[in-house]
Amino acid sequence: NFFLKLKLWARVLVTGASTGIGEQMAYHYARFGAQIVITARREKVLEQVAEKCMSLGAQKALYISADMGTDSDPAKAVDFALEKLGGLDYLVLNHIGPSPFTMWKGDVEHVKWLMKVNFFSYVQMAWKAMDSLEQSKGSLVVVSSLLGKMTSPFVAPYTSTKFALNGFFGALYHELAMKKSNVSLSICTLGLIDTDSAMEKVRGVTDLPAYPATDAALKIIITGATRQQELFYPWFTQIANLIKDWFPFVTNYAIQNSYNTSRT
Repeated sequence: NFFLKLKLWARVLVTGASTGIGEQMAYHYARFGAQIVITARREKVLEQVAEKCMSLGAQKALYISADMGTDSDPAKAVDFALEKLGGLDYLVLNHIGPSPFTMWKGDVEHVKWLMKVNFFSYVQMAWKAMDSLEQSKGSLVVVSSLLGKMTSPFVAPYTSTKFALNGFFGALYHELAMKKSNVSLSICTLGLIDTDSAMEKVRGVTDLPAYPATDAALKIIITGATRQQELFYPWFTQIANLIKDWFPFVTNYAIQNSYNTSRT
């Protein structure tokens, strides 16, 4: 494909890349010959992912361990990528903190912490990388969720962070366009993806279909490379988002009857 040739040697920072969708994005970028920095909390796992990236054809594959719940690590990860790669063409924000899949029982401190990991660190990293992305005519890619557009039980802390992402970066999209910025901004809305962590949470609770992480990862990369504003994956997530406004009572009934509450 033409965009793969154009983006050969692209300089990429992918967060949450030790497992799941982030790991699969790292492998896809490697096959395209990119220069990659990956980050997550587990250094040993990152080392293994980076080694595989090199075997798949990455021009560079570097890693930095970072805890996105701290004040300093989000900026540290961006600084590392800028220093080692000499700039960025893509910043792909994908990381999330763990959160229980259960009815909310009043843990306010967890909500605060998760907002820091899933939202505030995204804002911090986007700002830190913005000048470099402006210079490279680069792309900022934000991985969000259908749960950032419509509510669902058992995920109140998580869905609040995704709504925040969509609100902030949706507004930033307009501001970049109004400034005629060189930076493209893509927000990726995902449904249920078959990552190990997601499957472990929903097993026995819902029979909703899960879609492959490797396919979701490739769709996210294409969205950023072609500078599209939005991605909905799988396709019916866009329909579900529309139906919730057209037929809210039907949507609410379907959601509330899609779960086995005995496990939560």
